[in-house]
Amino acid sequence: MTDHPRDLAALRRRLAEFAAARDWQPYHTPKNLSAALSVEAAELLEIFQWLTPEQSARVMTDPDTAHRVRDEVADVLAYLLQFCEVLGVDPLAALEAKIERNESRFPVGGADGPEG
Repeated sequence: MTDHPRDLAALRRRLAEFAAARDWQPYHTPKNLSAALSVEAAELLEIFQWLTPEQSARVMTDPDTAHRVRDEVADVLAYLLQFCEVLGVDPLAALEAKIERNESRFPVGGADGPEG
């Protein structure tokens, strides 16, 4: 296995270089990238669509399914990073800010329920 960059900035640069080498920038608009992100997230969801909670917890034990999950996760992340690149969003800063807001909105010992 070759050594791949593990930091977000290097991955973003690699994705940008990949798209530039293929002249894909005109197609990488916020609208197109957000649509592609949605499609890839739906493809990830499709893997789990008819599984029980117990089956879904074990998907990574089947090599073929695990491969599909990893591929869809990669597609989702790639489109999200390209979307962020186009709009100048720092995804790690956005996530950190969202976590901080959620910590204020949902204090420990508060009402149970999904975050939003």
